[in-house]
Amino acid sequence: MLKKQAQVQLEDSALDLGEQLRRCRKEARLTMQYVADNAGLSVGFISQVERGLAAPSLSSLRSIARVLQRPISEFLEQPGSSTGATRSGSRVSYRVADGSISYERLSANFPGSTLRSVIFHEPPGHRSEPISHEGEELFYMLQGEITVEIEGERKILRQGDSMHFDSRRTHATWNHTDQTVSILWSGTMDVFGEETHEAVQMKDTRGTSAHSDKKGDEQ
Repeated sequence: MLKKQAQVQLEDSALDLGEQLRRCRKEARLTMQYVADNAGLSVGFISQVERGLAAPSLSSLRSIARVLQRPISEFLEQPGSSTGATRSGSRVSYRVADGSISYERLSANFPGSTLRSVIFHEPPGHRSEPISHEGEELFYMLQGEITVEIEGERKILRQGDSMHFDSRRTHATWNHTDQTVSILWSGTMDVFGEETHEAVQMKDTRGTSAHSDKKGDEQ
């Protein structure tokens, strides 16, 4: 009974986020294809998010918000950090739309800072959506083992292993085990939305208009 109730809460929360993202996209008169292409995601995944069938990861939500030219804080409240020091057991754990991945913020925000860090906990069987975006990132396995796929090449990382890569390469993770895994993530992507001036350069979708003038547009 408790499991069923938790599932309903997840669907409701994901649906709320999806409707909010869809409304913002419609207001900007952008197609799902345009958002997908510029967020480094698939149009199928964007559709699932907007219909409340999937909750995006933190980096995916940041990418979508960037294309919509909205602050990520409009869709997600995240803990702030100014001291630079965090304590085990006292960090705030949070999720995107009650999704299955939980996050703990590690990095602080100060003038000139470019590094962002979180610990994320990925449940058994979870597969992240493939994504590509600007910047670079590093995984360090704190607990368990996970499959990391980068442009079709798969590697298994176990406790104590790490991987540093160019985020422009399409990447995804899969917890192929029956245990929750914990990963230290560090990267240059502004997942907290704290950069005040960010150059946003969007690419055109060949053969597809970025804007939709059709009132009945299903996208």
